[in-house]
Amino acid sequence: MASSAKPAKPVREAKAAAADGSAAEMEAQIAALRDEIAKLRSQVASSSGRSVEALKAIAEEGVQQVRSQGQAAMKNLRDNADDIEAQIVATVREKPVTSLAVAAGVGFLFALIARR
Repeated sequence: MASSAKPAKPVREAKAAAADGSAAEMEAQIAALRDEIAKLRSQVASSSGRSVEALKAIAEEGVQQVRSQGQAAMKNLRDNADDIEAQIVATVREKPVTSLAVAAGVGFLFALIARR
């Protein structure tokens, strides 16, 4: 039994040395992981910044397209309204009595609808 007690001390020392070595390795691994996490954070931040800029550019392009389409539609509406106005003026000049009768009839219909 005495022989088993002596080898236990070197085994304990070996385990303690291994534990110290393991702790140092673990600390080194933790430090390496922290460095990698910091690099990943910076990469994510820079890529999200680029993504935000790309989304802004896309949104600005969309706004410009919608604006130009809206302006074109307004121009078409104005042109159509001008054409209709010119046609009405020409019709009234060609047939003033008929135009007066139509206007009176439309006014009478509006009056009937407004009463109800």
